[in-house]
Amino acid sequence: MSDTAADTGRPLPRRPALEADPGRTSWLRVLGWSMWDWGAQPFNTVITTFVFSVYLTSEAFGDENTTSMALSVATSIAGLLVAAIAPVLGQNSDRTGRTVRNLRIQTWVLAALSASLFFVRPEESFLWIGLALLGAGSIVSEIAGVNYNASIDQVASGRTVGRVSGFGWGMGYLGGIIVLLLIYLAFIQPEVGLFGVTGDDGMDIRVSMLVCGLWILLFTLPAFAVLKDPPRTEAVPRIGVAESYRLLWQSLRRLWSSSRHTVYFLLASALYRDGLAGVFLYGGVLAAGTFGLSAGDVIIFGAAANIVAGLSTMAFGLLDDRVGPKRVIIISLGALVVIGLAIFVLHDAGTGVFWALGLAMTAFVGPAQAASRSFLARVIPEGRSGEIFGLYATTGRVVSFLSPAAFGIFVALGAWITGENNTQYWGILGIGLVLLAGLLVMLPVHEHDGHSVTAD
Repeated sequence: MSDTAADTGRPLPRRPALEADPGRTSWLRVLGWSMWDWGAQPFNTVITTFVFSVYLTSEAFGDENTTSMALSVATSIAGLLVAAIAPVLGQNSDRTGRTVRNLRIQTWVLAALSASLFFVRPEESFLWIGLALLGAGSIVSEIAGVNYNASIDQVASGRTVGRVSGFGWGMGYLGGIIVLLLIYLAFIQPEVGLFGVTGDDGMDIRVSMLVCGLWILLFTLPAFAVLKDPPRTEAVPRIGVAESYRLLWQSLRRLWSSSRHTVYFLLASALYRDGLAGVFLYGGVLAAGTFGLSAGDVIIFGAAANIVAGLSTMAFGLLDDRVGPKRVIIISLGALVVIGLAIFVLHDAGTGVFWALGLAMTAFVGPAQAASRSFLARVIPEGRSGEIFGLYATTGRVVSFLSPAAFGIFVALGAWITGENNTQYWGILGIGLVLLAGLLVMLPVHEHDGHSVTAD
């Protein structure tokens, strides 16, 4: 990218790696690539959303408001650490050409951290141990996601990047269904589960964490069979942390000069992606604490939600390649704000309302996430994937305190206004406010220069 100022009103042209479409996309390679989404999904679906976070905010670890706000604090701290290191590590992957190697190591660490949650017993003294492990896993998961996103140009072309991105996200959701049902039927639902596991001492949840670690380890292997680092032709000099940040600052200045609307997109996506993360982070908490779903019911809801999310994300991926990712993002965010407000208004209408509105909400989260990845993939200059996707992670994590903080503030505000002991449902207003802010900032962002309307 040149240091000279270009037309600052336009985003970057699509990079050469995605500009050309020399032939049909190899969907066998796409399937292998997407298995990382499938394999890594237990951390997001089982651990962060529907099982372990619900376990940590249960009465065994303290009262509901205290544990919910503690989860918000831990999540915020982890997000700030991601913001500090993601672009530098992404830049390092670009410079050394070891994106896939780094992804492999980070995936193994994520599997180990997931399995280590087995040691978190249902006692108040284990709350912060569980939160620390959960936060560490969140950091590793985000950094691994930077390298995974950067690898999309190994399997997608400019004409298919929307479908490929949507297919990957969809595979992740569908993988989440399988692992949720597996642990529910094998350990959580039966009084005595597989291998004699029961709910005593939280053993059904804890053994499920071991399953998650093994799932991550095994099912990401196909991705590493497909993805390869390019051969290195010369040694790459090591640089220090300070020099890495100096180079990062130079990159930001060049990006601002040559592609101001790409920067605007990074800012807008930072806001709404934090809101999207909040939907998943607190969805299971609200299901159990506000609408009274049992742990088993939360898992069944999670499985149904993943089916809806997976299919809708794949369908919207096709729309992405035809009408552009920005329209998909705008439609999804608008729907989420409206549905979130409806959940708040109807919070005491029973579990049926939560099922209907919750499933409707999940239909729009995945499409917004997948379209964001394809939006950015279309404009990244060749050889800068890790760095720019690192910035993508950083801009999201710089404001990652917003959804947890907004959730916690509105929970406290609701308690002050109503005098109720459990005001978790007020937290949805905080999440909706973050999503609305992202939507408003996204509206004036210019899309990339053209997108194909021709299907393969």
